[in-house]
Amino acid sequence: MSTIAKITMPEIKTFLSSDIVQLWTRIALLPITGIVVFLFCWHIMAKSIDTSLGQFPGPSQTFEQAKTLIAEHNEERAQEVKFHERQEARNQKKLAKNPDAKVKTRPYTGKPTFVDQIWTSLFTVLVGFIIASIIAVPLGIACGLSQSTYAAINPLIQLFKPVSPLAWLPLITMVVSAVYVSDDPTFSKSFVTSALTVALCSLWPTLINTAVGVSNIPQDLKNVSKVLRLGRFSHIAKIVMPCSIPMIFTGLRLSLGIGWMVLIAAEMLAQNPGLGKFVWDEFQNGSSNSLARIMVAVLVIGVIGFALDRIMLTIQKHVSWDKNANLR
Repeated sequence: MSTIAKITMPEIKTFLSSDIVQLWTRIALLPITGIVVFLFCWHIMAKSIDTSLGQFPGPSQTFEQAKTLIAEHNEERAQEVKFHERQEARNQKKLAKNPDAKVKTRPYTGKPTFVDQIWTSLFTVLVGFIIASIIAVPLGIACGLSQSTYAAINPLIQLFKPVSPLAWLPLITMVVSAVYVSDDPTFSKSFVTSALTVALCSLWPTLINTAVGVSNIPQDLKNVSKVLRLGRFSHIAKIVMPCSIPMIFTGLRLSLGIGWMVLIAAEMLAQNPGLGKFVWDEFQNGSSNSLARIMVAVLVIGVIGFALDRIMLTIQKHVSWDKNANLR
């Protein structure tokens, strides 16, 4: 008590203020400094790079094109609203003349905007990621619980894990073209091709990390399961899954990051609407603004990849017993 009594209010304020300064330095000052230095280096280097399409875009040109892309999206949405209003007025006029007349409601077929293609890419990677997770998590649990299963599947993991999406894409394209038939534009052949390519390339980190997490369950918990005479499914639900969640989510985060990278290449080659196709179309377009538009896409791809990782980490913190999941 005497030691505590000797601590004065000025000392407490000094201690708290130093902690606050350190916190703000780590959270705000250092990241902002890094971004400013990056923008400055980008601005300087861009001036010295001349390409066949003109000077490499700096931060200001990229920002201008970002505003242009948003304006184009807003203009396209306004045209869509006008299209539906004209169609509705035409149908109402037709029904006023003949109540039994058959009217048709046609969908708007305007060109997808940059914002539309962002949502398309997010939907595609989500579908591919879900497919990969549905396959990888149960298979990883089986490998972790059984050395025989792991010994049988490990050669396949080591064989297919390094395969590039550019190698998978032609095979998947041929298979999808041969067996898949659908008139739904939401699930077109190009979309299915991109989603399956993402799934095939991104399932391995989840599978491996799940197997490692399950195989490293403490022996004490295994003994508790035996004492309680838990069945196989009860053992998995009450012992295996809770203990393995941190490793499973590590694999899911890696898989999602890999899937997002793979998606851009898959969209380029499969010509599925999305950010990859947007980048390819701008490259093929070859206008004076193409490089700046591609830089906008590159930055958006990076920001979305970072956001997806943070989302997965946040989910992990809420469902895992390990509430101290690293937020770095």
